[in-house]
Amino acid sequence: MLGVLECFKRRSKFRVVFVLGGPGSGKGTMCARIVDRYGWVHLSAGDLLRAERKDPKSKDGELINEYIREGMIVPVEITLGLLKRAMEASGSTDFLVDGFPRNLDNLEGWETNMSDVAVPAVLYLETTEAVMQDRILKRANETKLAGGATRSDDNVDSIKKRFRTYINDTMPIIDKYKTDGIVHVVDSTPNPDIVFATVCNLFDTLQPS
Repeated sequence: MLGVLECFKRRSKFRVVFVLGGPGSGKGTMCARIVDRYGWVHLSAGDLLRAERKDPKSKDGELINEYIREGMIVPVEITLGLLKRAMEASGSTDFLVDGFPRNLDNLEGWETNMSDVAVPAVLYLETTEAVMQDRILKRANETKLAGGATRSDDNVDSIKKRFRTYINDTMPIIDKYKTDGIVHVVDSTPNPDIVFATVCNLFDTLQPS
């Protein structure tokens, strides 16, 4: 019987749009709206990792927790394994992958193991660091007031680490995809309705004819 990786690599029906941007740039908000309008499946690398680290049966949980707490990027083998598992289980063909790839090692791992998965576009949500920090702290405060559990990295010190990691490690990925001509830059500073109207200009072109 073929292993999971071999089966996955033989299939070529998957399409992925990477949704990139700094923490608090609006990736989750835009992905939710794309799912509602276009039916794509949203896979958040961060959410998958956070769920895995909470799983008492996971052999990688503590390692993931340490990386996230320090604002560092989790090893690509772990993230790819979670993404592959989620894609295979979804029954869908079109995916929004949020927060991945986050560095050149991620990109190399993707191109090695997922080379037959089409990546027709990269959506890059761009805004200022001040806007992103304000959104993250506001979200954490609203969650706390509602009695929910806040993320362990939703504090000023961790946020600053996440920004530095994003600038140093993720921006080269965006620059690389720009040379490939598939990056669609959207200013995510305005009202979400305005941002989404611009995002739709991309996804309208990706719908079946």
